[in-house]
Amino acid sequence: MKYSIRRQFATIFCLLMMGTILLCWFINGTFLEKFYLNNKQKNMASAYQIINKASNEGSISSEAFDIEMQKICEKNNISFIILDTASRTLKTSTHDYENLSRRLLDNLFDRETMPIVSALESYDNYEMRITMEARTQTELLEMWGILDNGNLFLLLSPLESIRESVKLANRFLAYVGIGSAIFSSIIILWVSGKITRPIMELAKISERMKHLDFNARYAGKSKTEVAILGKNINELSGTLEKTISELKSANNELQKDIEKKNELDAMRREFLANVSHELKTPIALIQGYAEGLKEGISDDEESRDYYCEVIMDEASKMNNIVKKLLTLNQLEFGNEIITMERFDVVALIRNYLQSAELLCKQKNIKVIINNQSPLYVWADEVMVEEIFSNYFSNAMNHVMGEMVIDIKAETIGEVIRVTVFNTGNAIPEENLPYIWDKFYKVDKARTREYGGSGVGLSIVKAMMESLNQHYGVSNYDNGVAFWFELEKAGDYHESNK
Repeated sequence: MKYSIRRQFATIFCLLMMGTILLCWFINGTFLEKFYLNNKQKNMASAYQIINKASNEGSISSEAFDIEMQKICEKNNISFIILDTASRTLKTSTHDYENLSRRLLDNLFDRETMPIVSALESYDNYEMRITMEARTQTELLEMWGILDNGNLFLLLSPLESIRESVKLANRFLAYVGIGSAIFSSIIILWVSGKITRPIMELAKISERMKHLDFNARYAGKSKTEVAILGKNINELSGTLEKTISELKSANNELQKDIEKKNELDAMRREFLANVSHELKTPIALIQGYAEGLKEGISDDEESRDYYCEVIMDEASKMNNIVKKLLTLNQLEFGNEIITMERFDVVALIRNYLQSAELLCKQKNIKVIINNQSPLYVWADEVMVEEIFSNYFSNAMNHVMGEMVIDIKAETIGEVIRVTVFNTGNAIPEENLPYIWDKFYKVDKARTREYGGSGVGLSIVKAMMESLNQHYGVSNYDNGVAFWFELEKAGDYHESNK
């Protein structure tokens, strides 16, 4: 890859390493010599303390002093000489003690002849400075002075060894730096390969995800940032797969909605056809009898009253159909406002039966209600009254035989079930799935006889679905039972426990 992270990472590391080596080389060349010189000064000062102490204690001729000074001189490349007050040599570390003795005396008596490069330290008892060796033209670090007991001393160390050490250290650092850079470059290429390998794996996974292949998963076991990224990509893959699945499901639902819309359009057309069919007969009757009245078909007052009654009856049927259709339309399109309230369903049934008592007596119908105690429910009271009214009207219109309508209100678990049973003929099994459809009539002649529109049970269905409760019908040997369920609310005492 042209812009490979591995290559960039290796290049940056190599440049950083070369920069570090060059910086170290610069620092060595600039400050190492000063560091060595400062260290040499400290060693000379330490050697002076040892010599001064031994002179004061009179142990300057001891073997322990000789061994200690030998170690110091060999370790730090220092030469020294000690003269007494008569300029006799008491102790020296070199065979060329005459040259050191003369140099020490020149410092003491002929200081102007000493080629001093720079003075470093000057105290009452000693001086430390850099001087030039006249014969070899090399610089020396020199420390001379008087001990506490009056003896003279001189410490000398060539600076060329320091400069040579610095040059050697810089050369060695250059060799080591170049070798380290080459070796480190190889290592970093290998390491960066291991680091970028999972990144390339993630790139391949993302490439597959781009083509909607979500089966690829990152399987790295490390705990690095790349592993966290891999884990997030795995979760992203799962989320995208789930989202696409949901989108496909939504698209499928959309297709169903389109199909449902088409079905609704078909239902609307069927609805209009049914309405036209249902209203055609009463309109024709009204028109026919109205024309008869206008043309004076009969001068008989009784006949005219009959014509008027037919017109009023058919107009009432049309009005009833229109009201029910408006109610059904509001329920189906969710425009009906549902008010959930707590009420006694038994009281509602008994109040309705009182209003229908006269009509039942006229038709010789015996009404039985099994429950006299209150049963409280949560529902829309107006809707429940409409549902019960449709069931009871349906029972009155189809009751036969013993002419009994039996009403039950009972508790079943967490619901109250209300059942309206009427004696008579059972509904044919093949018709049961369709009785809740609009304008469906099992016996069209009988429905027409009592003025039914075929919409009542459709209204019951829509209302029960709005209340999210169950409803149904059951056939028996001696009749039919329609039922519906409501959420139990509990009586007053239960609600205050």
